[in-house]
Amino acid sequence: MAKWFLLLSALSGFSAVALGAFAAHGLRDRLPANLLAAFQTGVQYQFWHTAALIGVALLLLRWPESALFKASGITFALGILLFSGSLYVMALSGITRLGIITPIGGVAFLVAWALFGLAVWKTL
Repeated sequence: MAKWFLLLSALSGFSAVALGAFAAHGLRDRLPANLLAAFQTGVQYQFWHTAALIGVALLLLRWPESALFKASGITFALGILLFSGSLYVMALSGITRLGIITPIGGVAFLVAWALFGLAVWKTL
């Protein structure tokens, strides 16, 4: 599972850089300020949680059977998809009702961090 999380981290990191550059250079003059800010928030959270996913993957190299680390990684990935993904789609489509999905991703991030902490507590 560590390999998959590392590969997903590489993909997420790559796409976060690409999306950040797209926002800075391609969207700056095309989106209203509030939607551009939402897009940039998605990029920022994607970066931070990609780093967290890398950390989970590295810990799984040492403790590959840890169900809590695995669950944490899955939930971080889900949070990136739901939180950042909903902000990207909302900003690009202008359908602000999609913002209802964003808090679900935020809760996934909170759960992932709690699982991560619990895994550290039980493992180390």
